[in-house]
Amino acid sequence: MLDAKMAEAWRVLRIQSELVDGIERLIALSGAVTVFGGARFTENSSEYQQGVKLGELLAAEGISVITGGGPGLMEACNRGAFDLPGTSIGLNIELPFEQTANPYQDISLNFRYFFVRKFMFVKHAVGFVGLPGGYGTLDELFEALTLVQTQKVRRFPIVLVDRHYWSGLYNWLVDTVLERNCIDAGDLDLFHIVETVEEAAELILHYMRPQG
Repeated sequence: MLDAKMAEAWRVLRIQSELVDGIERLIALSGAVTVFGGARFTENSSEYQQGVKLGELLAAEGISVITGGGPGLMEACNRGAFDLPGTSIGLNIELPFEQTANPYQDISLNFRYFFVRKFMFVKHAVGFVGLPGGYGTLDELFEALTLVQTQKVRRFPIVLVDRHYWSGLYNWLVDTVLERNCIDAGDLDLFHIVETVEEAAELILHYMRPQG
């Protein structure tokens, strides 16, 4: 029993070290856009090219881009932001498959615990962009929506790119989740669905510009 408790104590210290390291490495960020997207898209896919373009559009305006640090659309966004005024940041996670850190990161952090990584996704974010992706992308999307809905973070733009990809999810939210009173109608206004990364970048930039 004592041995088991000692293992738990060391786990707490490792969690603490990941938090402290992440906070210290990103402390200079004044605001960033966190981009979620699938790891399985290849370099020759249209989705990958859109991810590169999104990273370029944001970083050219001096906005730092945060991704999960892996391959696919995470790599694409980091690649687009790399070597531009905005910082390209990857928050990598230890996984038994798929997750290998991509080479286009000005700042690369490694995490063992998903919840610490999620905290870092949100801490410096002034906007979220969701590109097509799987369970991880959906998990991160609904985490962000829940935090905004419950007012645990200030409201910021959450933008989903590719209407065809996201339309089924939106229709389910309207026809099933809202219909059964599991969310309010206003909760559907917490995110935007757009067709292109140019539209997504413009929404983010409009939010970040000083309002006269």
